[in-house]
Amino acid sequence: MPTGRRRGIANEFLGMTIWRGKDPLTLASQSRARQMLLGSAGLVFEAVPADIDERAVQRKSGLSGPGEIAALLAREKALSVSKVMPDRYVVGADQTLALGERLFSKPASRVAAAEQLRALAGNTHELHSAVAVAREGRVLFSDVAVARMTMRQLSGEELRFYLDTAGEAVTTSVGAYQLEGLGIHLFERIEGDHFTILGLPLLPLLAFLRGQGLLGV
Repeated sequence: MPTGRRRGIANEFLGMTIWRGKDPLTLASQSRARQMLLGSAGLVFEAVPADIDERAVQRKSGLSGPGEIAALLAREKALSVSKVMPDRYVVGADQTLALGERLFSKPASRVAAAEQLRALAGNTHELHSAVAVAREGRVLFSDVAVARMTMRQLSGEELRFYLDTAGEAVTTSVGAYQLEGLGIHLFERIEGDHFTILGLPLLPLLAFLRGQGLLGV
């Protein structure tokens, strides 16, 4: 296991489990939202963050489409961990935010978060969420889903209040919001399923795992 990778079975979400695999599923992500989704679905899994330079992978690929980029990064994350844990089913996931042709990354500061929110306010943007599963160093499954998010207009006072209340959380997710938290107050319309918005197309992933005989239901 490469130095710096933190791993551990994520049991805190689990009650009853439907997982039938010999080994835990491996999630190549530190995302708490993705861990919550897998745990709530009754899967036994281990979180092992992928050690890749996402921006370097994106630049090298030459891809510009948000769905293509999300799919590529999900595959690369799954393959990165699969190389050191070849017997496991490894799930990689990624999400991109696109406002027209402009792509957004996680803001590095409150100032950057405020700039992103000003650009998104009053407009409809797209979240492209991708998932991939690798085993023995090859991708067995991949899927991309899209959600359309219409953010309401925000006054300067509302924007400052939101940034003050959300605190450092605005730098932990693309678009400077977390829909499962205070970010819900920023929106007037949402088109897409909850799982896509949280960054993991869960239904197609579960269908694949079920087809592999890894789920009891």
